Amino acid sequence: MITIRLNAEDVGRIRFALSPVWEAVTSVRALSNHPARSVHGPWMQKVCPIIEGPDLTLLKALIPPVGYIPDFITPAPPRRTTSLESGLAAIAATPHHLVTDEIAKLHHETPHPLLPDLIAHPAKAIDLITSSLESYWRRAIEPDWRRMRSLLQEDLAFRLDELAAGGIERLFRNLHPSICFRVSRIEIDRPFACDGEPMAGQGVLLVPSVFSWPAGLSVTAAPYVPTITYPPRGLGRLWEDRQDTTDSPLADLVGRTRAAIVSHLDLPMSTTHLAHQLGVSAPTLSVHLSILRSAGLVDSRRDGRTVLYHRTSLGTQLLTAATPLASTA
Repeated sequence: MITIRLNAEDVGRIRFALSPVWEAVTSVRALSNHPARSVHGPWMQKVCPIIEGPDLTLLKALIPPVGYIPDFITPAPPRRTTSLESGLAAIAATPHHLVTDEIAKLHHETPHPLLPDLIAHPAKAIDLITSSLESYWRRAIEPDWRRMRSLLQEDLAFRLDELAAGGIERLFRNLHPSICFRVSRIEIDRPFACDGEPMAGQGVLLVPSVFSWPAGLSVTAAPYVPTITYPPRGLGRLWEDRQDTTDSPLADLVGRTRAAIVSHLDLPMSTTHLAHQLGVSAPTLSVHLSILRSAGLVDSRRDGRTVLYHRTSLGTQLLTAATPLASTA
């Protein structure tokens, strides 16, 4: 059991964030633990032939299938940015003594022939780790990051609605079966405990992570901000193929382009992202979206400076109903 003790200041500083670095780290563990037939099977089948090499070898030495992962390679995301570059910069700023201590702890628990050299040369270790993470990210995560990010943003919108509707207790009640909020502490049902206690008053950071499925990871020891990852809602949809609506009754009803828009919006997308996916101009797409929104098939919400469009329950019902009708035609 992992326990994070909270004071009133901590409770007031519970927040959410997205982290490309956390996705990279958890995806390396997923490669070791999840078979190709798992929820991430389609992604694994695509990336495994192109990611083997020294970068992945180093990362697998640092991120074993089970047990401890050095905390410095999963830094807390900054409040104002969620870029890969900001995460790598946070890793690069880690004091050398922490790099040495944490990799030594890893080597004690999960020995690997690459680790002693990293322990002896922490500056070199930081350079190798950040360059390997960046190279791995470009090949394994970046091609699908827009779709992953859309799923994560959808989860964040749901969590904020839960918080507004029922407060902290309701938020944690629906977060993940292994995570429990008890006013003065957060309990995580895991078969091990973390060393050390966090510094009081830092709050808790909640990070939805595609590759943390089916459980999650946590960072709890000082000097780090207590951080908990959890799988986002709707993860099963992430790698699904979209429906072909070309000859469906929905296309007859609203037109092929609008039917394709409804099909693509299983996850929230901006007009730029959706226009790229469909190969249409942004002005043309905006006209179609306006019509679909008026008909109640899509809706939108603002995320910072970006407007994200998503399919409504009515759009989902019509899209689902179109499939059996098309098959019996």
